[in-house]
Amino acid sequence: MGQKVNPVGFRVSINKNWKSRWFVPRGYKESLREDIEIREGIKKQLKNAGIKEVEIERSPNSVRIIIYTSKPGVIIGRSGAGANVIKEKIQAKLQKRGEKGKMTVNLDVKEVRYFEESAQLVAQNVAEQLEKRVAFRRVLKTVMEQIMKRPENKGAKIMVSGRLNGAEMSRTEWIAKGGIPLHTLRADIDFAKYVARTTYGAIGVKVWLYKGEIK
Repeated sequence: MGQKVNPVGFRVSINKNWKSRWFVPRGYKESLREDIEIREGIKKQLKNAGIKEVEIERSPNSVRIIIYTSKPGVIIGRSGAGANVIKEKIQAKLQKRGEKGKMTVNLDVKEVRYFEESAQLVAQNVAEQLEKRVAFRRVLKTVMEQIMKRPENKGAKIMVSGRLNGAEMSRTEWIAKGGIPLHTLRADIDFAKYVARTTYGAIGVKVWLYKGEIK
């Protein structure tokens, strides 16, 4: 039982969609690397914007970037200035690679109203509190209560691993409520992981959210 499967990747094409949606007859490796660099660049530049995920759609002459965030105002900026800066950087990256013709970059920002609906945002919230030296048991308990208040969440699990509360030896602690049927493919399970950088070292955070079955 050492092998673990990512719950999201396990359900791709069943009830989850790909985060990159395109087809290229040539240059697959370069396009995939480019997608990864675009995602990492956006998340690094907008670290405090509460980004859930970044989806990329490509066509022969255009690239569409869809950003799901809990703070759309931070990304868009005053009169759309922030969004224009992001589009210009992506445009420069595409031109640097040597795309034929001018590629049109379209940026869509979609709001996530409640952070409890996204495993990624929950993991980021837990990591931010751990970085502020809040006791990990208190963090797990309060965040779990917030998650279970949302009616769409049928179950949840939060796991933290590392030098918790500055202990000399690292260990793993977790809290769970409700059901999380990982082997049921029709189950809608959101999974994410994040790293909290504390003065004692890195603490890994994993979050599972179960939102019922999709039939």
